[in-house]
Amino acid sequence: MDTNTQRESMEYDVVIVGAGPSGLATAIKLKQLNAETNVCIVEKSSEVGAHIISGNVFETKALDELLPDWKEMEGCPLKTKVSKEKLLFLSEKSSFSWPTWLLPPVQHNKGNYIVSLANLCRWLGQVAEGLGVEIYPGFAASEILFNEDDSIKGVATNDMGLDINNEKKDSFEPGIELHAKVTIFAEGCRGHLGKQLIAKYNLSKDADPQQYGIGLKEIWEVPEEDHDEGLVLHSTGWPLDNITYGGSFLYHAENRQIFIGFVIGLDYSNPYISPFEEFQRFKTHPSISKILKNGKRISYGARALIEGGLQSLPKMSMPGGLLIGCDAGTLNMPKIKGTHTAMKSGMIAAEVINDLAKDKIKDLSAYESYFKKSWVYDELHSARNVKPYLTNYGRLIGTLLTGLDQILFRGKLPFTLRHKHSDHETLFSAKNSKKINYPKPDGVLTFDRPSSVYLTGT
Repeated sequence: MDTNTQRESMEYDVVIVGAGPSGLATAIKLKQLNAETNVCIVEKSSEVGAHIISGNVFETKALDELLPDWKEMEGCPLKTKVSKEKLLFLSEKSSFSWPTWLLPPVQHNKGNYIVSLANLCRWLGQVAEGLGVEIYPGFAASEILFNEDDSIKGVATNDMGLDINNEKKDSFEPGIELHAKVTIFAEGCRGHLGKQLIAKYNLSKDADPQQYGIGLKEIWEVPEEDHDEGLVLHSTGWPLDNITYGGSFLYHAENRQIFIGFVIGLDYSNPYISPFEEFQRFKTHPSISKILKNGKRISYGARALIEGGLQSLPKMSMPGGLLIGCDAGTLNMPKIKGTHTAMKSGMIAAEVINDLAKDKIKDLSAYESYFKKSWVYDELHSARNVKPYLTNYGRLIGTLLTGLDQILFRGKLPFTLRHKHSDHETLFSAKNSKKINYPKPDGVLTFDRPSSVYLTGT
């Protein structure tokens, strides 16, 4: 940073970095608790929702608490309720369907909605602004500001008008400093400021190594005869081998759209695996290609997923700041959902800030105890052993152990399996690994790796 650059500053009670589900839920809850709280959200994308990868099966538990009358609210985008579910086990040329009544309760989607998460965030943004929250899209928080005692003072937005060498052009405009009593970091998985905070305050000292996945997603528009609105279809198996964690989803949304995606855990061992190519290969399976072959792809993207669960959660409070949502790692991996848990983590943050303002608590470290008393902690605790089962024992045995854990014991076994290593430590050398012959793109189902795939959360 150029220390000679004079920045303007603005003062708030609370500054939130990121207009995703957790950040927006925090802002709305803060205003509900105290309409006089001065709240600002900075969002790097050009508009709220623009950096959200659409396509989501949404559990409404947190929304029911935040906005109990959401069904009657104008513009609410939750329209398509899940009407049926399927789980397919894939081999290279065939598949068989697993009875849904044998699925663990955590994987049932009754009462959930298929929704564009981007549209949900746009709507939540409108709700927040209606309550008086200031939202500034197009301004990335590029720097954390600190007080002399090392507590967080706020953030600075990015400087504008710099050339390729980071030198000032004639159009240069310095960023703005946003000062706050509390700064909340809700950037999503592997937020660049969140990573700095975890390192600076050693927030992960008592946590297991974090675990990650990569999720690739496309939105397809298909003919009416290939569309089954309300259907949620998941698959496991081919094209992945038994020791590689991953699977797929196809969500039949409204307007003849299908949200299709493929997730691979980044602890895979074969360096020849390409998540992008595995996704393309998956779409050629007969059970999948028959759904897509007469359709057209209308958008695509990818994002990092944070999957370590309870064992890998860092401490989420620090002097002057809180880390929430996927910036911390609140995704429920076996549920394949993180939106409702992220929102709840933000709502808890709002309660802590409000109680701090009323002198009911001494500092933000109370967040940890509030979190542990919530249903989101109970949910993550019940799910804590699923990822280690799959990592340590492979897909077949790991799935069996998951069933025993989740169906018979409801996640309440008296032990916690650990994540013993970071993802990169599982990678074998190329000379000891099998090459994979990926199919050539066919222009319909599969396509060449694009020169630029929007990737969020990296």
